[in-house]
Amino acid sequence: FKQYKLFNMASNNELSQGAGSAGTMMMLSGVVGSVKDKWNASGGNEAVAKVSDAIPQQTKDYLSEAKKKLFNPAHIRNPKVYFGIGEEKPYFIESNIPLLLSRVQHNLAFFYLNYAIQTAILFVLTLLISPGAIIGMGLLGLLWAYVVRVTSEGSVEVRGITISQKTATYGMMVLSACVLYYVLSHVFWWTLSTSGILIGLHSLLRDASMHKDEEDKVVMSGDFSGDVNTGSEGEFLNPGDTTMNVV
Repeated sequence: FKQYKLFNMASNNELSQGAGSAGTMMMLSGVVGSVKDKWNASGGNEAVAKVSDAIPQQTKDYLSEAKKKLFNPAHIRNPKVYFGIGEEKPYFIESNIPLLLSRVQHNLAFFYLNYAIQTAILFVLTLLISPGAIIGMGLLGLLWAYVVRVTSEGSVEVRGITISQKTATYGMMVLSACVLYYVLSHVFWWTLSTSGILIGLHSLLRDASMHKDEEDKVVMSGDFSGDVNTGSEGEFLNPGDTTMNVV
């Protein structure tokens, strides 16, 4: 009977904790939605649009191309390639320093998006097990809701000083940045240190040299004049597009 009672108490505690977490997430979602609406109403999008218009078009094009290349989903390696599943010797310690440096350089360039995703996952998991950070973000959300409510008519008067909604919004943005830096600093440091260790071990031990040759693979299309059966040499009579196939 005592064991049954303890089991019920533990189950009730788990249910209450789960309900509390769900309620907190729903409250934060509501606050974020309210802040977003007030941000749009206060002209935040217009201010961002003005800043964007001030940037030269050439700079915009350069940043857009860099973004496409940097965050290209094709550069995300599947788990089989990332962990070397099915390879004969995917991990070993390289004693030759030049070869080790070449391996690390190649792995950082080849798996950079996987490393970024790994860091993001660790950040989310660290945040979920940090109640202090969640409470701090919840209080900051409540403060945003309060500021939005008191400035709903366009301005608020504090000790004879009239503060517009736009000024209050910018002030809250600065305050939010400071609070988030203080609240999430340990989360960031823990995430960066843990992720740095994992990335360092993977880049040092993972031998992905077999994928270097695939980066130089050239795909050609056209009519070939050689005999495939006899293996005789020939040339492309009607060459099509020649593209680099980057894995």
